Amino acid sequence: MTELPAIVVDMTSPVPPFEQIRVQFFTLIANGVLHRNDRLPPVRQLAADLGLAVGTTARAYRELEAAGLVRTHRGGGTRVLTSQAPPQEKRGALVHERARAYVQQARLLGATDSDLIAAVNDVLG
Repeated sequence: MTELPAIVVDMTSPVPPFEQIRVQFFTLIANGVLHRNDRLPPVRQLAADLGLAVGTTARAYRELEAAGLVRTHRGGGTRVLTSQAPPQEKRGALVHERARAYVQQARLLGATDSDLIAAVNDVLG
């Protein structure tokens, strides 16, 4: 197995912890740091390491599985299926889903459309 870089969750971030975990694993897989058949840490272990509820880490793993990036087998753990980003047809749907989540979270903070656009432009550089 490839040595796994530390997964970090920022509890002050408006991004939910499960999403932070999902994005980090997605990035590790898409950038080829994690390869086909590499094993992710067990859900319970990662939750304990991060000080999170098991359900939080389990949700991140479920979303990675739904995107076709990993597969979980009872007793066999969660393993990477591919070292590539999801195909274009899935990627578009995933990006749209993430954008919706971003807007919902930002709205809870009282953000306006201008705030949302400015934040995205800032991140894009």
